[in-house]
Amino acid sequence: QVQLVESGGGLVQAGGSLRLSCAASGRTASRDPLGWFRQAPSKEREFVAAITWSGGSTFYADSVKGRFTISRDNANAKSTVYLQMNNLKPDDTAVYYCAADPEGSFYQPDAWTFWGQGTQVTVSS
Repeated sequence: QVQLVESGGGLVQAGGSLRLSCAASGRTASRDPLGWFRQAPSKEREFVAAITWSGGSTFYADSVKGRFTISRDNANAKSTVYLQMNNLKPDDTAVYYCAADPEGSFYQPDAWTFWGQGTQVTVSS
């Protein structure tokens, strides 16, 4: 089992920044790829970003490239993954979820095994 706890969401004006954090622990948390997804009301959960266990490779949705940056710190059996979000837009409003241990395509929610509880991000215009 991997436990994921997100934090850092909130309300921000368009053009502002937020930094999300996700503390991952258990099993092989420090050796799993980690990812961020988001889900807006009445929409399907969508891929935002992912990072390999070493942090050597990162992946982004086209809609956030150049604005969001994913990074991670690994220590012992724990990892913390961050999502730095700059130049936020109202369309970025959603619940953001951290995910771990994918089997298959990083871009598909169904590929990920473990999920956090989510953190709300609201961007006002």
